[in-house]
Amino acid sequence: MALKPEPIAPFHSVQYALRVLEAVARHAGGVTDTQIGRETGLPLGHLSSLLLMLRREGYVEQVADGAYVVGDSLVLLGSGATRREALERKLQETLRELRDSVGAAVYISRYIDGEVKITQFADGPRTPAVNEWVDFRSAAHASAVGKCLLTQLDQNGRRDHLSRHKIARLTSRTITNEKVLFSKLDSQPASVPVLDLQEYAVGTVCAAVPLTAGSAVGCLALSLPIEHAHRLRAAADTLNRKAAPVVLSLAI
Repeated sequence: MALKPEPIAPFHSVQYALRVLEAVARHAGGVTDTQIGRETGLPLGHLSSLLLMLRREGYVEQVADGAYVVGDSLVLLGSGATRREALERKLQETLRELRDSVGAAVYISRYIDGEVKITQFADGPRTPAVNEWVDFRSAAHASAVGKCLLTQLDQNGRRDHLSRHKIARLTSRTITNEKVLFSKLDSQPASVPVLDLQEYAVGTVCAAVPLTAGSAVGCLALSLPIEHAHRLRAAADTLNRKAAPVVLSLAI
């Protein structure tokens, strides 16, 4: 049904936006603004403003030939496998933006089925990822990611993990005494990033902040080459203050 635009009525603008989204959703292969105009009855001038807003908010995307397709923000309102894929893409985009903002490789990690797992990360030529010279699953006692996840477990959970992954000296800075490790984990303030100052690997420093929602255990982390160690605390503060709430909404 054709609509007559009434720009002064906000609720009508919402109706028009919904009609535009319906038109885009009907054309899986993409649809031009001219065709959208025909189907909605909106004049091009009014339609252009709506499409600009919808593109800015990620509800529609414009592909190479100029046609419009459904965007990730709209997909995220749905459910199932398509929504999960959209969430992963959105999270990866967020991680890349964060990588460029803090100037460091960034990681999402979760504690799943009793194991440390890096689920997504973003690195680059100037922001190299950590060289995983020892499997992260076996190095929770030394890495910032691992220690951040362990702080979120109770004593029994920690002991269970370390019974399966024995504490080993990875560098001269690695804590190898379980009592000392647990004491440090217990004294770690929840609002302060967990640091790894060459405990996992010589030549690399890391920081991690918790991402918790309900029973989920996760963290957001970054790594820097030792020559950039002077930037670690500022980058970690940025990670903690600005990035974690945004990533949490996408990751959990």
